[in-house]
Amino acid sequence: MLYLLLSILFATGLFVIFKYFGIYKIDILKAIVINYIVALTIGFSSSENTISIIEIHRQPWVFGAAFLGALFVAIFFVMAKTAQDNGVSVASVAGKMSVVIPILFGVLLYNESVTFLKIVGIIIALIAVYLTSVKEEKSDFKKAGLLFPILLFFGSGTIDTTLKYVEVNFVPKEEVAFFSGSLFGFAAIFGILVLGVKSIKKRESFGFKNIIAGIVLGVPNYFSIVFLIKALQTEGFESSTLFTINNVAVVIVSTIVGLFLFKEHFSFKNKIGVLLAILGIVLVTIA
Repeated sequence: MLYLLLSILFATGLFVIFKYFGIYKIDILKAIVINYIVALTIGFSSSENTISIIEIHRQPWVFGAAFLGALFVAIFFVMAKTAQDNGVSVASVAGKMSVVIPILFGVLLYNESVTFLKIVGIIIALIAVYLTSVKEEKSDFKKAGLLFPILLFFGSGTIDTTLKYVEVNFVPKEEVAFFSGSLFGFAAIFGILVLGVKSIKKRESFGFKNIIAGIVLGVPNYFSIVFLIKALQTEGFESSTLFTINNVAVVIVSTIVGLFLFKEHFSFKNKIGVLLAILGIVLVTIA
């Protein structure tokens, strides 16, 4: 439960940081590249095993890590754009409603339990996610558009599902830190490639503030993934239950942070959503 709680706190921090990126005019792509370099450094330096970096291509999880690395770059960019254009709460609901994707695959691939109580809890949780994040002022949301929230929904669901599949089939517990570092290593490579193509078209200085922003982002990003993987490896927790609790809790916390830190409006629907979210989490946990 501790790993799950820490994952929730660090994941919420990412939405807050992305919001500040918009306020301080941070170059998202440059900060993301630095962020992944920081994350892979932490991962490799804290690894418990003796695998050499040059042996990564021999590991059974290498293709999964490469695929996730590419997704990380794309979805991080989409997440940042959603947080800036649509708001922290909309970014949160778009990313966390995607919990239905890993839940579905958890039932289909791993024969996880499907009880009436769990189904009711998940449905209540999904309704809660929507109500917690829904905006009464519709004009800004329409102006920002639905493209990035939709991409964030499917991308986040694909990341969670792939991460669970690779973790279950290929990653020993003692290799979590090294595997996580490799994820961020591949993400850094893809990010550098994109940044290189972009710099060919338009040369500009990297910017000291972008480096600082990347460092600030890299630490919580690394630990949000590591603690999520460790939580998935905890006995007694089905992935469908864990992803539901994790995603709904992130929505609750990020919404509360948006309320107090960014003065985002907290409507009656939002309050009902928080109460339903708590009820949904309780039901899924009991189930």
